[in-house]
Amino acid sequence: MSGRAPLLLLAAGGTGGHMFPAQALAEEMLRRGWRVTLQTDARGARYAGGFPDQVPVMQVPAASFARGGAAARLAAPFRIAAGIASTAHAMYRDRPALVAGFGGYPSLPALAAAGLLKIPRMIHEQNAVPGRVNRHFAPRVDRVACGVWPTSLPGGTNAEHTGNPVRAAIRARAGAPYTPPGDYPLALLVFGGSQGARLFADRVPAAVAQLPEAIRMRLRVAQQTRPEDAERVEAAYAAAGVAAEIAPFFADIANRLAEAQLVVARAGASSLADIAAIGRPSILIPYAAAAGDHQSANAAPFDAGGAASVIAEAALDPGTLARHLAAILGDGDLAQAMSQAALALGRPDAGAALADLAEDLAEGVPR
Repeated sequence: MSGRAPLLLLAAGGTGGHMFPAQALAEEMLRRGWRVTLQTDARGARYAGGFPDQVPVMQVPAASFARGGAAARLAAPFRIAAGIASTAHAMYRDRPALVAGFGGYPSLPALAAAGLLKIPRMIHEQNAVPGRVNRHFAPRVDRVACGVWPTSLPGGTNAEHTGNPVRAAIRARAGAPYTPPGDYPLALLVFGGSQGARLFADRVPAAVAQLPEAIRMRLRVAQQTRPEDAERVEAAYAAAGVAAEIAPFFADIANRLAEAQLVVARAGASSLADIAAIGRPSILIPYAAAAGDHQSANAAPFDAGGAASVIAEAALDPGTLARHLAAILGDGDLAQAMSQAALALGRPDAGAALADLAEDLAEGVPR
């Protein structure tokens, strides 16, 4: 190490589901005195704005055999090989003490290069059903840290449950006191993620319009919506007489979660970790096209534990959603119980647990 702080190389694909837990680990490892580098592809680099300034972003070629036309699939092995070669070269110059993959095809070059160079490797799998890259590497790395338990993993995998780490802004509001619905303004937070957000734009305002007037007139909605849907969503809420704030992204999601009486969301692993850490009742609509239907598996503990109402995407019509909204927003005791159940599922210490695992693996400490 030549007196330098140990280096952690994070490798993650370009979605919030991969990037948010990687960011949380980066924050914790920097606090512990490590150096941290993020490796991703060009798409992933666009999602890396929330990482601390001390984390350089290294872009490498990455590709998928499952996407694009015939030419893209034929070129994939060469792009992957180029990514592995450039990553291995960087590792020769500044050898990481540990490589941590968070899923997605951009994590493949770093995990493969680390294997060639005999560098300790770990994976963090956010979902109950792993994606292709994590499923391939799971039996081959030193440890798989699972965000959801149980996780469906290949045989021979050395796994443990750490939970899904949450960012510093979420940790700062973890367990924030909950104000259950009552005879005062009510805050409804809706975030659909980039995948399938149009469904929420279509169905949620229509459902809110069907709520009993006593609830509807007290409701304030904050909804993440694609820019192309924003105008019609705003118009739908205005027609229903409901105050609404519409934006493509809420940078202050931690504060909005803490202030919400109810959340409507997909069942992505990072979203659920945030909801549970702060402890808010939710209505979850798993994304039907998610690989391996992993969002339904993610939502199952929330459904079983009484923390959320889960509606299958195929059953999401405005009337059904309106009934679920009214049942929770009209019953403070039920909402309070759901809040406590969500909090019981939270793992706000998951970042520290993941960092402990990373340090042990880097130092060769048995666990």
